[in-house]
Amino acid sequence: MRFSRTGLAAATAALFAAAVPAAAADPLTPYTTQQLSWGDCPFKPAADEKPAQCARVTVPRDWADPGAGPELEVSISRVAATGERRGALLLNPGGPGGQGTPLAGELAALQPTVNQLYDFVGMDPRGTGHAGTDDHGFQCQVPVGRLPQGPLDARDRSTASVAAHQQVPRAVAEACQSDALAPFVTTWQTAHDMDLIRTLLGDEKLNYLGYSYGTWLGAKYASLFPEHTGKTVLDSSVDFDGRLQADFEAFPVIDQRQFDDVYLPWLARNFPAQLGGTAAEVKAKWERVRAYYGTHGLAPDTYDGVFVGNGSPLRWVLGALIFLLGAQALDGTAPPAPEALSGDLDAVSRATFGVPAAELTTDRVVASAPAPDYTQAPGTRFAVACGDQPTRPASWYQRLSDRQGPRYPLFGWAYGLGETCGFWSDKPRHELPDVPPEAAANILVVQGEFDPQTGYEQATAGARSAGVPLVSVDDSPFHGQYALAGNPCVDGLVNVFLVKNSRPRATTCPGVPLPGEDRVHPVAGPVRGPSSVQTRLAGDAAALRTRVQDEISAVNRHW
Repeated sequence: MRFSRTGLAAATAALFAAAVPAAAADPLTPYTTQQLSWGDCPFKPAADEKPAQCARVTVPRDWADPGAGPELEVSISRVAATGERRGALLLNPGGPGGQGTPLAGELAALQPTVNQLYDFVGMDPRGTGHAGTDDHGFQCQVPVGRLPQGPLDARDRSTASVAAHQQVPRAVAEACQSDALAPFVTTWQTAHDMDLIRTLLGDEKLNYLGYSYGTWLGAKYASLFPEHTGKTVLDSSVDFDGRLQADFEAFPVIDQRQFDDVYLPWLARNFPAQLGGTAAEVKAKWERVRAYYGTHGLAPDTYDGVFVGNGSPLRWVLGALIFLLGAQALDGTAPPAPEALSGDLDAVSRATFGVPAAELTTDRVVASAPAPDYTQAPGTRFAVACGDQPTRPASWYQRLSDRQGPRYPLFGWAYGLGETCGFWSDKPRHELPDVPPEAAANILVVQGEFDPQTGYEQATAGARSAGVPLVSVDDSPFHGQYALAGNPCVDGLVNVFLVKNSRPRATTCPGVPLPGEDRVHPVAGPVRGPSSVQTRLAGDAAALRTRVQDEISAVNRHW
């Protein structure tokens, strides 16, 4: 087993140099010789998923000093290959902080051809707890007294408003860094956990599929362990050879692009009677509805947030539902929803608010999120995002807000004032190298053109830097492509890579129709679109794809 040259190997070499007997002194032996005990998972699969087995893996708190500090446990799941096994395909949904064990059964059901050859292995990374249990992992307890009181509107640039906004990231950073676990919840540490899992599975190579932040994790594993890197698919990618924080800093830009160029025209096509027949008319009404909710108890920042990170069809429909309710309250009328979307609107209303769409009111929307006594901030999200690389100060992020707000008002005003990493004082303990050529030969990147959670430009930069091919998806505004979007071109190319050992060259796949529509409406953007068109894959797996894509989007939205 090989560990990265930058920590664990040096520590082990020092032990050998001291002439201590290897069998007695090697602090890795308890970890590398443990036996996996597979059993029932604590979560129950849905009827359209494959059942998985689960196990716990003991890992050192600090791979740079394996003998020090309390041990940790991470959960893994497995859906065994149904045919002649080639190895394991490790899965990560992103975040940082997403639990991946449920993914094994979901994706194995969606891609049975790949599951013939690979064990689908999910992982709940360190700090995320264990899916299906009461252990939710590293949570930062922030007393509500440290947080601002009353509704917030980041467009208000008064001194009091700016200070109130910055109370949140300051309190979260202080709460998270007060936990002794924080310095050990990083990508460097998790990549070493992954290589231990590879060893315990008995594989020479680790194959990998990661979404969103999972692309950063997968690329850094390849950087630290290039000789153990198997086929690697990075879907909805960050710039994995750049700054992780730069991808979050681009949220205002890519959210505004999706909102203005794709979402508003879609609303105009599908709800002209309620919202307006052009994107400009819809945007004007959206502003009026924002003001309406603001005077009826829903903070403007909260309203804006409904439309930020809109990376799944279900999220699109939820935004439309809340927007339509506000428009109805303003206009005093309720024109019927288009038949193609009425079922989706009703399903989202029942799932989110507990009532059918016909019974949902703006009052119920406003009352749906009562304030807790303590705010639980996701510690893994911040420990990784702020601990992997050096951070910039809060003053830099405030200036970013001043610059981005006027151009990207949907999220530009709020993002820079709310970035927790601006108040993070701990310095990174380990360097994360770029992808070397020998690992790049095994990597494929997939990216949607108008993804609002990982920007197309970030994926392009990472692929170009590493010299790996990029599969672009024209006109796609959603987060998570392979196995999730029902796109036959994407699924076909990735499956050929995984099953036939043939990696495609850089190429562009046509997008698929948006919710409620039966054709693609081309949008000008960074991708030069193909001339062909296609429809979304249908069949029994459609509901599962939609559900999993929404799960992937949810764990990767900006907190």
